[in-house]
Amino acid sequence: MRIMVGIAHPKQVHFWKNIINNLGEDGHEVKIVAREKDITLYLLNVYGLTYEIIGRNYKGLMRKMYGLLESDFKAFKVARRFKPDILLAGSPALAHVSKIIGKPHIDFIDTEHANIAYWLTYPFSDAICTPSCFRKEIKSDKHLIYDGYMELAYLHPGYFKPDPAVLDNLGLSKDDNFIIMRLIAWEATHDIRSRGFSKDFLEKAIKSLEEYGHVLITSERKLNRNLEKYEMQIAPEKLHSALYYASLYFGEGGTTAVEAVLLGTPSVHVEAFKIKSGEVVDATKIHGNFDELVNKYGMLYTFADQDKALNKALDILQDENAKKEMREKREKLLREKIDVTAFMTDFIENYPESFYMYQRRKKDFDHV
Repeated sequence: MRIMVGIAHPKQVHFWKNIINNLGEDGHEVKIVAREKDITLYLLNVYGLTYEIIGRNYKGLMRKMYGLLESDFKAFKVARRFKPDILLAGSPALAHVSKIIGKPHIDFIDTEHANIAYWLTYPFSDAICTPSCFRKEIKSDKHLIYDGYMELAYLHPGYFKPDPAVLDNLGLSKDDNFIIMRLIAWEATHDIRSRGFSKDFLEKAIKSLEEYGHVLITSERKLNRNLEKYEMQIAPEKLHSALYYASLYFGEGGTTAVEAVLLGTPSVHVEAFKIKSGEVVDATKIHGNFDELVNKYGMLYTFADQDKALNKALDILQDENAKKEMREKREKLLREKIDVTAFMTDFIENYPESFYMYQRRKKDFDHV
């Protein structure tokens, strides 16, 4: 089978890398098309994944509209040459192209409030796959759910092994305590209503956290001179190993917050989200995976109030058993969740029969 995969964001590189390798090992021909965004192309190169560029990430609504047309046109040219049997995720471009060439498109999503991207993709997709905790209602018989998280496709222990050499890269030993902070740019279309740390808060937080270990910052935005000395100096692909060994994750990045807990590291996330009523809420009211990790598994802490978040972070750092307890919770979660990579590989390889089978099972379950 000839399979075309779209990748438009660094997280999608991590999500797809093991699935793509599985598909290749099973004899399928895979064509990756990618958009230039942050470190997306860098990660593709690091993991030895060949690709063609179909566009880049633009700032501003008008330029984003141009970028969508650019990606559609270039993706169509690649598809006409490659002749795929099926197209997968990535960006709206592949969904649009699938309808032009008359081939199925499968979308994989987990961010409930990325409304513009979904509006541009849903009508053109033949199957829409989401985690079971996904909160946004999708009124369509094309919707399929699986009991896992997209992050487990690359952080499940069957696929991810932490590299202890990252500690040497950071100038630390296995006995050193360290805290990773993540700052994001807040420039994505789905970040319009969200905010994280205030400028005045950062230095105060770092000073408090430093009493319990080294503070290391990974940031999408440029740091001011006072904070540059804290910037983490490791290759981006080593971040997950650093998260595994960290004492605590404290930051704005939602994906990184989830990655930390799935690696068994205590995690405190800050995001103030303004809903339509004007009320400011925390991430559990927006993201189903956050709600589940907070309220079902007790693994994640998320706050709209940055001072409350800092107090929780300090409480965790004062608890000598925090990391051990988090690892135990992680083991429970892993026992209850599926192997997302294996599931996705099987679903793609056996589509559309795999989708019909899922629909039959769903109907049988609904009638119980």
